[in-house]
Amino acid sequence: MKSFVKLMAGAAILVSMHSAAMAANLVVGVSWSNFQEERWKTDEAAIKKALDAAGAKYISADAQSSAAKQLTDVESLISQGANALIILAQDSSAIGPAVEKAAAEGIPVVGYDRLIENPAAFYITFDNKEVGRLQAQGVFKVKPEGNYVFIKGSSSDPNADFLFSGQMEVLKAAIDAGKVKNVGEAYTDGWKPENAQKNMEQILTKNNNKVDAVVASNDGTAGGAIAALDAQGLAGSVPVSGQDADKAALNRVALGTQTVSVWKDSRELGKNAAEIALFLAGGKKLTEVKGVQVFEGGPKKAKMQSVFLKPQAITKDNLNLVIEAGWISKAEACQGVKAGAVAACK
Repeated sequence: MKSFVKLMAGAAILVSMHSAAMAANLVVGVSWSNFQEERWKTDEAAIKKALDAAGAKYISADAQSSAAKQLTDVESLISQGANALIILAQDSSAIGPAVEKAAAEGIPVVGYDRLIENPAAFYITFDNKEVGRLQAQGVFKVKPEGNYVFIKGSSSDPNADFLFSGQMEVLKAAIDAGKVKNVGEAYTDGWKPENAQKNMEQILTKNNNKVDAVVASNDGTAGGAIAALDAQGLAGSVPVSGQDADKAALNRVALGTQTVSVWKDSRELGKNAAEIALFLAGGKKLTEVKGVQVFEGGPKKAKMQSVFLKPQAITKDNLNLVIEAGWISKAEACQGVKAGAVAACK
């Protein structure tokens, strides 16, 4: 019996060593849509950390906001020996051929944060409808009636519509009752702050600056909208939403020029995506991923194997949460804040 136990223990060690050796030989390629955004640097660090822990190799490419470049980037990652791909799509439709090529070669694809509506890809993100709800709730709590502006995300990113759908779930009753009026909405090409600022400037001009609230879909677009408001002396008096908990945005929350940023702890998103990529590269099925659920909410209603993480609204009242989590330092969050104005900055 003792010999049998020793034999089994030895086999377990061999299996463990074999698994570690397999992971050490794996290469995960990550295709970023635009690595210039602060947000993605946090995600990358989490992905690298998880891959390092497993002994796997990280390679990456930056599409620099070009859907065409991203296609060649993915081909390059494949040619460099990627055993799995994590893709943050610049354009969810345009990336299709790259996903098909990877699938044909038996390379698993993890659609990161943004939907790539192809059942061959695994989809991991935060619950974007819930993000939209939290954004609208944060603004509506401060301004339950008046002229609302919606600065949406990129039209090529399904997340933009998921967010808007969540926002409308919260605001529909007030809109139907005439308490809230939609005086302007616009997609923001590439999610770029400068495009959001232009959109906001045009809407302000159209409405003679009579704007009471802005539901912006991320912190970059919020920053652009706030710049336009500031030029008209309205920053701080008009509530504005965002998401991603960018450092600049959290400081704006403390200063009072941004009302809410929805925190999606991308350290968890990156860690999960890396672990899922390795799991799939090891030959496992999409349906075998821990916590997997079927998502059919995309434009094509395709059945996607997915994992959704939970977001958290951050306002000046609970700013301490991101500081205590080590997401941002107290000095960074509270820069320029008047003494006693925000509890977390005391």
